[in-house]
Amino acid sequence: MKSYQGYMIDLDGTMYRGKETIPAAQRFIKRLQEKGKQILFVTNNSTKTPEKVVANLGDNFDIHVTPDQVYTSALATADYLADLDPKKRSVYAIGELGLKQALLDQGFQFEETTPDYAVVGLDYDVTYHKFELATLAIKRGAKFIGTNADTNLPNERGLVPGAGSIIALVERATQQKATYIGKPETIIMEKALKRLGLAKDEVVMVGDNYMTDISAGINFGIDTMLVYTGVSTKEQVAQKPQQPTIELDTLDDWVIE
Repeated sequence: MKSYQGYMIDLDGTMYRGKETIPAAQRFIKRLQEKGKQILFVTNNSTKTPEKVVANLGDNFDIHVTPDQVYTSALATADYLADLDPKKRSVYAIGELGLKQALLDQGFQFEETTPDYAVVGLDYDVTYHKFELATLAIKRGAKFIGTNADTNLPNERGLVPGAGSIIALVERATQQKATYIGKPETIIMEKALKRLGLAKDEVVMVGDNYMTDISAGINFGIDTMLVYTGVSTKEQVAQKPQQPTIELDTLDDWVIE
């Protein structure tokens, strides 16, 4: 078994299932910590701050990490925009606190009329007026950014609309495609690797969803570890032209070198 220095790890479906505990996940993180491995949770969820993610992991799943070990699509979006052009610092954002805080922390100012960027993420209180402002800003020349393309999110009621569904409305209204940041795109992976400060061959992407987590790793050229505790099934993955580097029924099966 290969020895990895850094583990990029998905959350929902990998560390827990909604509000349901995955006992092997807590043991996996503890084993990684005991071996001194670098851990970075890489999530498409742009709504929560790293502090909120850490509180949820600790309070509800007995997984104890620090905010600097959480990398959201919101943080990746803010990092990406900050690196594009130091002179462009105005943004209009549809999204929750996680996205807005990440942008503020990178020195962006919110502007509704003629922003440099229009960023669209998941917003539980989205309104026609917000869509209108984003559409008009993009029509006036704002660069159009989407946090992630997930069309649906699983919750206790079923599959509800995700960020990708909201972004699709703005794409339709503007006749423009967004630049997407989150998994399976390589932008979030590039920024996450930079955070870890490791080389590509030293890290592995761990997740339950072939279409996002594993595809992100494949697209970025790093090893992947698919655990069958969430979205993807063995039957679905068997049909894929490119297989994960490692497949596990449970994270307990992985021996950490």
